[in-house]
Amino acid sequence: MIAVGAVINAVFIIIGGGIGLLLKGRISEKFSQSLIKVMGLCVFVIGVSGAVQGDIMLLVVSMALGAAIGEVLRIDDGLNWVGDWVQARFGGKSDESAFAQGFVTCTLIFCVGAMAIVGSIDSGLVGDRSVIVTKSIIDAVTAMMFASSLGVGVLFSALPVLIYQGVIEFFAGFFYGVFTDGVIRQISAVGGVMILAIGFNMVMGARIKVANLLPGFLVGVGYYLVVM
Repeated sequence: MIAVGAVINAVFIIIGGGIGLLLKGRISEKFSQSLIKVMGLCVFVIGVSGAVQGDIMLLVVSMALGAAIGEVLRIDDGLNWVGDWVQARFGGKSDESAFAQGFVTCTLIFCVGAMAIVGSIDSGLVGDRSVIVTKSIIDAVTAMMFASSLGVGVLFSALPVLIYQGVIEFFAGFFYGVFTDGVIRQISAVGGVMILAIGFNMVMGARIKVANLLPGFLVGVGYYLVVM
């Protein structure tokens, strides 16, 4: 069975990102940099709105343990290597840092949140794609805005979206019992902190290794699955 909802979402991201790339060549560098700052502020808001949804103490523990695991595994270095490889073969001569920033930023924004999970489960279980189509439209607009400032890396975020939501949609019957309300809230909270870190990187030039925080998802979700 094809995960139709995930395919629709990925196509919308590519279309929106493609339109953004057309705009990128038509705006000045000064305006582009200003747009990056503005989008960074929007990322702040998205991050905060997600971070406050979960259990705060569990969030602190998840992020601390996740960061420690990520540093040991050097996840950020690994993703940078993958980004460099993709950039060298498909990204042309665009700036490498912007490519990675666009890819990581949009991947997290598109994948973290209730709509990605609930929409994929609804599509897989009963063929109801109303939620996923609504999310796809929002993602297309977001991809257009980010691609106009960060470039082609935004379009490549469609791939992890396709895989992530496709797996949930394909195994919707199983994940229906796994992704409880508590689990979804905690995923949104951990993801919110990561998105907030991206906002700091965009607006303030911080060098937070966001990818090293990814194991925090496993800590938070593991708690709900094992203890609760």
